[in-house]
Parts: sequence; C-alpha cells; structure tokens
Amino acid sequence: MNMKSLALGLIAIALAVTGCSQVTMLRTQEMKAVGTDVQVAVLSNLDSSVQYLSAQNDSLRAELDSIKSQMAMQKRMMAEITMLSRRMGDESERNDSRQEEIIYRLDMLLGKSDKILAKKVVVSGAPQAPMSMDSLEREAEKLVEAEAMFNTARSDYHRGEYKLAYTGFKQVYEQMKTGELAENSLYWMALCLIDANQVEKAKKVFSSLAEAFPDGQKTCSAMFKLAALYGEEGNVDMQKQYLQKILNSKKCSTSGEFEQAAEILQELLESGPQAEVKPAEAPAENPAP
Repeated sequence: MNMKSLALGLIAIALAVTGCSQVTMLRTQEMKAVGTDVQVAVLSNLDSSVQYLSAQNDSLRAELDSIKSQMAMQKRMMAEITMLSRRMGDESERNDSRQEEIIYRLDMLLGKSDKILAKKVVVSGAPQAPMSMDSLEREAEKLVEAEAMFNTARSDYHRGEYKLAYTGFKQVYEQMKTGELAENSLYWMALCLIDANQVEKAKKVFSSLAEAFPDGQKTCSAMFKLAALYGEEGNVDMQKQYLQKILNSKKCSTSGEFEQAAEILQELLESGPQAEVKPAEAPAENPAP
C-alpha cells in the first residue's frame, strides 16, 4: 500500500508539474501576443502622428510660399507705383513747361502785333505813314518764325542739349537783333554757355545784353549774374562794380535783384579786402524769358 500510494503521489506530482508548465507556456504566449499588439498599436499611432506632422509641415510650407509670393507681388506693385508716380511727375512738369511756353508765346505775339500795327515809316521828315499790309505780313511771319525757333531752343535747353540750344537762340538773336525776343535770346545764350562751362563767353554775352538793352527785362538779372560769376572767381572789384550798377539803375530799383545786391555789397564793404569773398547768389527764379 505504501508503495502504491507513493507511486500515485509521484504520478500526481508529475501531472501537476506538467500542468504548470503548460499553463506557463500558455501565459507566455498570451503575453507575447499582447506585446505584439501593443507594438503594432504604438507603431500605428506613431505612423499616424508622422503623417499628421508631415501634412502640417506641407501646409505651413504652402502658406509660407503664398506669403512670399504675396510679398514679391507687393514689391512689384510698389515698384510699378513708384515708376508711374515718377512718370506722372515728369509728364506734369512737361505739361507745365508747355503751358508756360504757350502762354509766353501768346503774350509775345499779342505784344508784337500791337507794336507792328502801331509802327510808322518816316520818309524825308514827312509825317509818319502806316506800314503796308505786305510789310506787316512779313513782320508777322518773321516774328512767328523766330518764336518757333526760340521755343525749340528752350526745349533743347531743358533737355540738356546746351550746344544745340545755344545755336537756336543765336539764330533768333541774329534774326531779330532788337526787341524782347532778341534780349531774351541773349540771356538764354549766356545760360547755355554757363551750363557748358564756358564762363568767359557767358560773361561777354551778359555784358553785351546789359549794354544793348539797358532798360530791358533781363538787364538786372544779367548784371546780377555777372556779379555772381566774378564773385565766384574772387574778383571782388568787378563784383562790386556790377552790384553798384544794379543799385544805380532805376530799372532795377523794383527788381528782386536790387535788395540782394544791396545786402551783398554792404557785406563786401564791411568785410574788407582780407575777408572771404561771398559770391552773389542769384535769386530763386525760373529762368523764363
């Protein structure tokens, strides 16, 4: 009985051990299965996160590219607006210049027409007789031709074509010789020479204008510019001389150059020969005829 019981006990123990091993194996397999599921879930979530972040990154890049494109477009628009603004400004200046020339031409034509119609011819001390219609027509044609040349020369000057403008003004002066148009042509000839760095010639032209047209519209301006040119050269004596001529001229007493000439001359006299010479500064004006 004891042996039998012992044998049964051993068998029971063996069965128990075998059962435990099987249970352990089952649990191990279950744990492995659970671990695999967890890994799969984690990888799936990670892949989803990566895809989401990638989509967000693509979206941000697209927005950034759109912003860059808008900024580039705004820059182009600003550049175009600036260019258009400059063109409008240039066109406005050209229109103003054209209007000024038209107004000036009308004034000159009206004034010259009155003078031509009122002009008389003196023959052997006899009373003055009216000019013939042929003479009036020739004078009018001559004036219109000179006006056209003068306006062309003015346009050349404003374009910086000083040599070409000088030639045009010279032709007008040689054709007219006297009158406002001739005086204005001399004045603009001198301006062309100054801008072409031919100061000595410009001084001669200004001097000729002052001598030929002592009561002209440009005489005061011509003498003031002569004073300025001599002042820039350091020739104080000549500068004082022309400033004094302005002060002695009745014609210049109501001009803008008169007061400035008085101030500059007083400064030169007070400063003495040892002080630095102050060039005469031309008054701010548009060099219109």
